Amino acid sequence: MFLIGLGVTLSAVAQEDEQYAALAFVVLRDYNGKPVKNASVIMHPVRKNGKQKNSGLQLKTNTEGKTSFDGVPYGPLRVQVLAQGFQTFGEDYVVNKPEMEITIKLKRPQGQYSVYEDHPEQKQEDKKDESKPDDQKPEQKPEQKPQ
Repeated sequence: MFLIGLGVTLSAVAQEDEQYAALAFVVLRDYNGKPVKNASVIMHPVRKNGKQKNSGLQLKTNTEGKTSFDGVPYGPLRVQVLAQGFQTFGEDYVVNKPEMEITIKLKRPQGQYSVYEDHPEQKQEDKKDESKPDDQKPEQKPEQKPQ
């Protein structure tokens, strides 16, 4: 009985030692600083080895781009933000103060890179290769015809 009582007491003390923070998030557009409403802010606690724990919490921003949560345990926290029409945001933070405000600036989606389009940086590299003697040019494999 004594060992069971000691175990319960130690676990209660350990829970009392754990500190919690109040986090406030502000989600803004990167290009003009205006708030992003209805963005999903997802918080995942992170283990010491850098992997996410299975638990997590999802919040939604209001019309001012703000959301908050009181009761986040101190330690590493992975934050992801998803909003329609914006790139997905993800970053790890260390919760180490009783109150923290995190401002997140979302970017517009970037165009996809296509090998079928002209790219200015590629043309410059091609010109550099043309100015080199044949023995310094990168080797090109001959085309193989299907058999």
